Amino acid sequence: MTFDPIKEVVLFHDAVNRLDYAVIEDYFAEDATYTSNGVGSLSGRDEIMAAFRKYFDDYPDQAAFNTLVERVSPNAGRAVWSVRATHSKTGKPLVREGEETLTFNEDGKVTHVEVKDYQAF
Repeated sequence: MTFDPIKEVVLFHDAVNRLDYAVIEDYFAEDATYTSNGVGSLSGRDEIMAAFRKYFDDYPDQAAFNTLVERVSPNAGRAVWSVRATHSKTGKPLVREGEETLTFNEDGKVTHVEVKDYQAF
C-alpha cells in the first residue's frame, strides 16, 4: 500500500480537532521539529506536545477547517486552514488562517511541521 500524505494530514487534523493527545503524540517522531511564524521553533516530540497542551488549555473550543489538502511530495502534505476559538481565561476570540506542511518519514511519523499563519496571532 502506498503512503498517502493527504490522508495522513486529514487524520492528523481530525485528532487535533478531537484533542486526542495520544493520537497526536503518536504521530510525531521523537526528534520531530515544528516551526511557526506565530509560535517559533520547537524541537522534539516532548516540546511539541507541551506546546500543544498549553495552546489547547488556552483555546479548548478551537474549531479548525481545512479548505485545501494537497500532496507536495511523496512524503509531505500541505493544508490550508482556518481556525476559530475563544481564549479560556480572557474570552477573547481568536481567528487564524494559514497553511501547514507536514513531512513524514518512512514509518509514517511526522518529522517536521511548518506552519505559516497569514497573520501572526
